[in-house]
Amino acid sequence: MNYRRFPSGPLQTNTYLVWGSSGEGFIVDPAGGADAILSFAAERGVAVRAVLLTHGHPDHVGGLPELLERVEAGVSIGAGDAGMLRSPDQETTRWLGFDFRGISSFTELADGDTIEIGGAEVAVIGTPGHTPGGVCYLVSKEEGEPGLLLSGDTLFAGSVGRTDLPGGDVEELARSLERLATLPDSLPVLPGHGPETTIGAERARNPFWPGRRA
Repeated sequence: MNYRRFPSGPLQTNTYLVWGSSGEGFIVDPAGGADAILSFAAERGVAVRAVLLTHGHPDHVGGLPELLERVEAGVSIGAGDAGMLRSPDQETTRWLGFDFRGISSFTELADGDTIEIGGAEVAVIGTPGHTPGGVCYLVSKEEGEPGLLLSGDTLFAGSVGRTDLPGGDVEELARSLERLATLPDSLPVLPGHGPETTIGAERARNPFWPGRRA
């Protein structure tokens, strides 16, 4: 499984292009910079088939209009954040520099759903806490390579997503982290902001990890 990280937008949100040996792939959390992402995809011969959103905050979805003008790809988001995608908070969206009025055509995901993209299986893990409908995406292994966890703003290297925004819930986030704690230590974690990490690294040092909350 291959991936490329594109930090973009006013909050340097990590947008990811993920693809497999079939040459088909998907984009996670488009925050802007469609030119760089799609140019890279074209150079590598990657056909973008889907857009997956870890949650509905504007810095993770604000690049959708530009992206969807250039690719035909279905959009998916956790059901609990569907309202944020249909009717984004315009004050916050404008403050971040996006012109995004929302979209009406997308798929609402639930915990336990699976998505097939280009031969890869992507499992949806419901991880509310940062937002009510936050999800992580667990990408299956391919040809003996390790899988990937796209954690959005649920889990960062050495930290977690904030819970003081509307819809945030510190206890829900703690329960979500308990679910991630069942994953193997070797699993790479690609967060919504900052550098990548692994489950094992977070188990060892993250102050918010289950059993070691700050």
